[in-house]
Amino acid sequence: MTDAATATIQSAISDNDVMLFMKGSPQFPQCGFSAAVVQILDYLGTEYGSMNVLENQDVRQGIKDFSDWPTIPQLYVKGEFVGGCDIVREMFEQGELRGFLEEKGVLEAEG
Repeated sequence: MTDAATATIQSAISDNDVMLFMKGSPQFPQCGFSAAVVQILDYLGTEYGSMNVLENQDVRQGIKDFSDWPTIPQLYVKGEFVGGCDIVREMFEQGELRGFLEEKGVLEAEG
């Protein structure tokens, strides 16, 4: 992983309470897994930053090395790696994701 890629990744994670590394953009996801995570975050009303890893090969590989996670998308909340599509989807379906985001202070509590 290049120093530039590491700096780009660390900056994106520290500058955004919720950061999604994905293929494409939230407006135009370029894979079904990225689209699924975007759909979940949008449904919950979560504000998040995103980075299209297809635009930079060093970041695309670098994020995998950074998290020691082999797939994209990857979701970070308050600097903590949450997981990829399967984990985010499972947390959402079990009702855990909203609570996690509320606990982290990045989503208003319902009620």
